Amino acid sequence: MSFSSNNQLHAWASLPDALGASFTTLNNTLNHDKQWQAFIDTEAIHDPVTMGIQSTGSDQAILVVVEPGLRTIVSRGSSASADFVLLAQPSHWEKYFSASPQAPYTSFGMNIVQDGAGIHGDRLKYSQFAHLTTRLLELIRKGLHGPIAADQQHEVYEDHIIGKYVFIEPPVWGKTKVFYESSGTGPQEIVFLHTAGSDSRQYHDVMNDPSMRAKCKMIAFDLPAHGRSFPGKNHIPGNHTNTEEAYVGCIREMIKVLKLNKPIVCGASMAGQVCIAVAIRAEEVGAGGTIPLQGCDFLTMKRQFDDKSPLVNQSLFNPDWIYGMMAPNAPLVNKQLIWHLYSAQAYGIFHGDLDFYFGGFDARDRVASINVKKCPIYFLTGEFDWSTTPEMSQATAKKINGANFKAMEGLGHFPATESPSRFVSLP
Repeated sequence: MSFSSNNQLHAWASLPDALGASFTTLNNTLNHDKQWQAFIDTEAIHDPVTMGIQSTGSDQAILVVVEPGLRTIVSRGSSASADFVLLAQPSHWEKYFSASPQAPYTSFGMNIVQDGAGIHGDRLKYSQFAHLTTRLLELIRKGLHGPIAADQQHEVYEDHIIGKYVFIEPPVWGKTKVFYESSGTGPQEIVFLHTAGSDSRQYHDVMNDPSMRAKCKMIAFDLPAHGRSFPGKNHIPGNHTNTEEAYVGCIREMIKVLKLNKPIVCGASMAGQVCIAVAIRAEEVGAGGTIPLQGCDFLTMKRQFDDKSPLVNQSLFNPDWIYGMMAPNAPLVNKQLIWHLYSAQAYGIFHGDLDFYFGGFDARDRVASINVKKCPIYFLTGEFDWSTTPEMSQATAKKINGANFKAMEGLGHFPATESPSRFVSLP
């Protein structure tokens, strides 16, 4: 049996027992779930793979075997027979499998850094099949409580976005042909920046929103070697890296070539970090304000190379890794769009972007120099993000005289994409 920290028997010590009917019906659920079947529908699974889910200290695990030929078998037993095991404390699983999970218990990726949680067994095989574990955990929760209520998603039947190419020559990356999109006829110009390893399709719903089109002229572009933009002349396949000089320089060159007049610069994740750099260097860049989404003055996290490995499918691992950073209430179609965008990038692009996001950007001794009279800055951070948390963004905002901060309820790491109507309606 497993004991919680106060030495009382915990109801979630045995996961098969705690999950009840959800565990009993799991075998049938997996064998009829279209997403699960799509993931295992490949002749490349030559040998069975066994994954386990277990509470710390228990000898009872949920075992899921994927066999060649689209067959899945669920049982309970010792985790010793599993290739790898998702292990967490009983209290972690209780929070994770609640009807309304709260950050950081929306993703096992975050639970890995909690005390008493982690991946035991073959870590490489876990990385190769992590996408299956994410879907498995989703279906178990759904079996317990039903689907999580999602935000309303408005159907769009007419697109107002125009795409074009321009040539720029940013530092580091060199001359390249960059794809950008624009929409809106309002007086306020705003430049949207996409997240690491993705592209500007993240902003399509915002750029088609009638209220935004009336208030703003919106521009979004794909960084060199991302999405629909061409690699720079200095690009070597598999060797992409991102730096403040390259990133800020690229934004500066886009503002210049498009002849924008002190636009607001807004972006999330690594783009949230660069919004801070743009505010520091506002006169050089030509920016009139910034809105960092999920931004802070410094972020460090232990790097791993599963997102740039010849042994792991990047188009499966990368989107799965970021999937749990979204709000549970985000409409499924938007989650699937983000998954698709992260699955579509070239080898090493995501990993190279994280060179900037995880420690490459450090403004701890510079943020106080931001002059909000020349370049106002407004931090917005989604409550479900476990990489840059609202607390981290607020701490940075407090270092800047006159900066603003707001935590975004019901949004995560990709606020403009997860729930565009919620994002646009922010005060």
